[in-house]
Amino acid sequence: MRVPAGPDVQTDGTVVAVVVTHHRRELLAQSLEVLTTQSRPIDHLVVVDNGDEQDVAELVAAQSIPTTYLGSKHNLGGAGGFALGMLHALALGADWVWCADDDGRPDGPDVLATLLRCAVAGGYDELSPVVVNIDDADTLAFPLRRGLVWRRKRSELFEPGEDTATQEVLDGIASLMNGALFSARAIEAVGVPDMRLFVRGDEVEMHRRLVRSGLRFGTCLVTAYLHPDGTAEFRPILGGRMHTQYPDNDTKRYYTYRNRGWLLHQPGLRRLIPQEYARFGWYFLVQQRDVAGFREWVALRQKGRRELFSRR
Repeated sequence: MRVPAGPDVQTDGTVVAVVVTHHRRELLAQSLEVLTTQSRPIDHLVVVDNGDEQDVAELVAAQSIPTTYLGSKHNLGGAGGFALGMLHALALGADWVWCADDDGRPDGPDVLATLLRCAVAGGYDELSPVVVNIDDADTLAFPLRRGLVWRRKRSELFEPGEDTATQEVLDGIASLMNGALFSARAIEAVGVPDMRLFVRGDEVEMHRRLVRSGLRFGTCLVTAYLHPDGTAEFRPILGGRMHTQYPDNDTKRYYTYRNRGWLLHQPGLRRLIPQEYARFGWYFLVQQRDVAGFREWVALRQKGRRELFSRR
């Protein structure tokens, strides 16, 4: 939909940005440089540091806007870090919570203003920018699915016949948490990420809750968030008509497959279970001929289904 110009976004309530970091001070510094110089200024910055490092605390304190540094001596993961940061933002009186990771950054100084304009004018309780490859602005940092088709290019987000000149927001589809803007009402309705997931899948589970909440959410197609490429682990199958996921190390595979084992048995996602078995069965047994890999996938998804959330 084309979103009309809204009221002055400077008066659209209090915006608190929440950033989660872990042993990546230099990347965090690059992110904060853009976050803290938005044309619509952030009212408060909350940084959750899962590494509890003094130099990160000093970096946060040196910013030009009001800040809160939350150093955690226990690694909460991305899920727990965002849960803590979002709750703290609400406690500070946030009307909007803008989420960011430490290895990405908004694509320029007007991202927040654009998100707010589109969210307020269109009545959205959550709005995400397009998350694009930091080295190639037309390539999505993560594949995005419309229906059964995975899209890898920004230009592919539109269906045939859709008016790319007038459509600013893609309803009902959003990539969380990179650059995602949540209203306080949305967080009240859907909650915060489930810290049991630690890393991997927490944003999918939040998306599931958003879908079931009935709140309006989407992707703002006229602004973007830059992020390192994450498409390599999404492997094409059946000649590229479908994709499956194979992270590049044991730890990522452990959390990805275990968490999906839990996720796919939650209300709203159970219909995808047959497709999940078909995709991963084809990838491991037919395409890769990796029986051991398939057995590991089955064992990890069963671990998640039984809610055995021990850390690796």
